[in-house]
Amino acid sequence: MPTYLCRESEDLEYVLSNLEQLVVKEAQGSGGYGMLIGPHASASQIESFRDKIIATPHLYIAQPTLDLSVCPTLNDFGVAERHIDLRPFVLSSPYRTEIVPGGLTRVAMQAGSLVVNSSQGGGVKDTWVIDNLHS
Repeated sequence: MPTYLCRESEDLEYVLSNLEQLVVKEAQGSGGYGMLIGPHASASQIESFRDKIIATPHLYIAQPTLDLSVCPTLNDFGVAERHIDLRPFVLSSPYRTEIVPGGLTRVAMQAGSLVVNSSQGGGVKDTWVIDNLHS
């Protein structure tokens, strides 16, 4: 995933010219706090974020907005389509790296939302790995 470091002048120029298309995050942040999802932001939210980036560019990174997959999700009103992402489990040591079966599937519980972070109201779903190597 391309990541633009706003502390770099060339990246900063690109980010400021394309805020409405990017996800901008705090460089040291986590949990979905302090971020802008350009395609879902209002013009005033984008301009406010632009001012924050210009004031302290070293605090921000930006990435393209992902087209997240969707899956059926149970909610208070029945079953509805919600965006998901999969975080694979990767084990590493100085000697090897191994991707293990499974992972964490995070789900955006709000209709249309791309925010899957549990701290922002997201949830999790079971992740099934089907081994078809022996078919």
